[in-house]
Amino acid sequence: MELYSKDEGMRIDLGYGQLDISGDETYGFRPFQLMVASIAGCSASVFRKILDKQRVDVEELVIQTDVERNPDEADRIERIDLHFVIKGQHLDDDKLYKNLALARKNCSMARSVEDSITINETLETIELSR
Repeated sequence: MELYSKDEGMRIDLGYGQLDISGDETYGFRPFQLMVASIAGCSASVFRKILDKQRVDVEELVIQTDVERNPDEADRIERIDLHFVIKGQHLDDDKLYKNLALARKNCSMARSVEDSITINETLETIELSR
């Protein structure tokens, strides 16, 4: 992976597109946004694979994030809250929480920062009838 300097940040060209990174949202994604997105995206991907293997009927999975940063430490990310909203049929909260814990153990992004960033995960289920 190579990043290239541009006037207002950095750019990376990937096989599926270009990514602009900047401390100013006008010119690209902010680095903290990319970190939160990578942790949330990895968690969701692993979680979804587990649910698919168990044939849990998920119609939609959305993750809402909240981030706490420390302005006294260069705006360091200290906490990320991931709130999973799951829509489907026959959803079992206890089983979903167990699967979410398993997903966390297998998410490389969450594991990479587990000693420096607190990650809190919560679930909300919306039962769909057919």
